[in-house]
Amino acid sequence: MKGRARHAGGRALLKALLAVFGLVLSVVLLSTAFFKWNLSGTGPLLQPRFPLGDFVRDLPRHLVWLVPFMLLQASIIPLRAVQWQRTLRRHVPLKERYHLVAIGAFVHNALPGKLGDVMRSFLLSRTQRIPFLRCLGTVGVCKLMEFAALMLLVMLSLLGPFGRTLSRFEGELKVAVLLCVGLVALVVFLAHWSGPLAFALHRRHKLPRVEGFLHHVSEGLGTARSFTGMAKVFVFSVAPVLASALAYGLALHGIGISGGLFAGAVVLGAISLGQSLPGVPAGMGIYYFVTSWAARSLGASPEDAAAFATLTHLGTVISQVAVGAVSVHLRKIRIRDLRKGGSLAREAASHVAHDAVEPARS
Repeated sequence: MKGRARHAGGRALLKALLAVFGLVLSVVLLSTAFFKWNLSGTGPLLQPRFPLGDFVRDLPRHLVWLVPFMLLQASIIPLRAVQWQRTLRRHVPLKERYHLVAIGAFVHNALPGKLGDVMRSFLLSRTQRIPFLRCLGTVGVCKLMEFAALMLLVMLSLLGPFGRTLSRFEGELKVAVLLCVGLVALVVFLAHWSGPLAFALHRRHKLPRVEGFLHHVSEGLGTARSFTGMAKVFVFSVAPVLASALAYGLALHGIGISGGLFAGAVVLGAISLGQSLPGVPAGMGIYYFVTSWAARSLGASPEDAAAFATLTHLGTVISQVAVGAVSVHLRKIRIRDLRKGGSLAREAASHVAHDAVEPARS
């Protein structure tokens, strides 16, 4: 009992240290939108990029682009609900998919950990009696095809008026495209070979949990076994990506960047790469750092770049949390239940372990 209590105490201490580290890192990154860090030792450590009082007073003039930005960001939820059915082998009513995507968006934006996609997968597993890993696999294919659609939009944006300016990101773009191709290849490989590997383990009566894991991965990634299936998912993935890219393009245009509509996809790509890993504790700081740096690189003044970062963040959070809160209320889900990330992971793992023997039985 003492050893177990000591282990639990050490784990709690580690979590606390990680939380403090994440908070400090996030604050440092966020501050770069408003301050310059002077590490030379001469002068103050933080130097304001602009008068903060004037910045606050000037924020209302950005409402002209903030409202359409929020509407476009809110539209991503129903568009993803439509997209999701392309990867599901069983028909799930659109209303159900919409609520689950909305609840996932609420969790992603209102609670720490960026576990919205995990949450919507888990809720689909519970409501539709589908193994958790299969649900998570379908969401994974959706996210991968959104990433591929985003890379296509970024490449097309190089043909716009910011082609020369955006060419400075050519190296990063090549890395992102190679990453996308590698992920697609990995998913296709797993989709084709997870099933045969699970069957081979079943014949040898070895590693039943690994067998179940591979079986559910194969089912969840089933769409990737067909070029036609992947193409359909890709087509339905363009709409949510285009809506978000257009939102950021309108925001860039709104802060005075001529031709900024063509650069929205590039900013969105930078945000997506910076916040790609769930559970990263410095997500908000990374967002402010990336968006303000990108806006300044495209010609915005430091003040407008900070307004761009601040208002796009608030606009995204408010719009998606508001839409998601309606679904949370209608489904009568308690916020404290959504906050139990650890319990969610343990319960999902227990579902996987329980379902591991199902393929052999069937």
